Amino acid sequence: MKFIIVSLFFALAASCGNSGNSNSQTPTDVANTPDIPFINYSVINTYPHDSSSFTEGLFLLDGKMFESSGSPGNSDVSKLFSYDLKTGKPYQTVPLPKFFGEGISVVDNKLYQLTYKEHKVFVYDYPSLKKTGEFSWPYEGWGMTTDGKNLIISTGSSNLYYVNPSDFKIIKTINVSNNYGPLSNINELEYVNGIIYANVWQTDFIVKINPDSAKVTGQLDLSNIRQKNGVAATGDVLNGIAYDSTANTLLVTGKDWSKIFELKLN
Repeated sequence: MKFIIVSLFFALAASCGNSGNSNSQTPTDVANTPDIPFINYSVINTYPHDSSSFTEGLFLLDGKMFESSGSPGNSDVSKLFSYDLKTGKPYQTVPLPKFFGEGISVVDNKLYQLTYKEHKVFVYDYPSLKKTGEFSWPYEGWGMTTDGKNLIISTGSSNLYYVNPSDFKIIKTINVSNNYGPLSNINELEYVNGIIYANVWQTDFIVKINPDSAKVTGQLDLSNIRQKNGVAATGDVLNGIAYDSTANTLLVTGKDWSKIFELKLN
């Protein structure tokens, strides 16, 4: 669940909701396995972020940031919104009363937005953000991205679901694992040049996933990234990854964070 603290990155807890896996392992079950390599990065810019946004979905498209926010304890202020990356100035806001907004992505000029426990997926025209329809989703909604054809969805387990955006039927499922076994608590997603980057909920890590093998092949340690860049460490956990294809950088933030950090991977 979204508000239960997970103590260790590699303590692979039982999966959430109806989408779990019963064979998750702990580090002690698979001793003497090689460590996942760390990916070096540099913080090259910081940008303002709405510190009241409990970030669930994030992407950059056509020069605009798009974000989906939930709101624990106050669903009336959940929303889908777009804004200028450099200034934080909002362009469009779509309120999401009575729902908890989760992952978002765009395919063929349609923007899709998951909800957490309501089993609803909202469909909007892009770029107007006028709602045009909705689908049902059988699991909890967590993160979402696209490979340009399919939507890719996380549900808090170790599974990633490839979904046909036209009817929201599951095409295939991959079960993500690291050197210790299935990796649960996969959250916000970003597809970059054939690779999936994913937040692992309640940790300071982003993992790099090869979707062909479903293996974690690298990890970014973002511990204390705010303090290291002169930002007060108020707010909740790391969550939110966007890709700037022009600059070839990652943009990362967290729930209720006051800044977005632009990362150049080394």
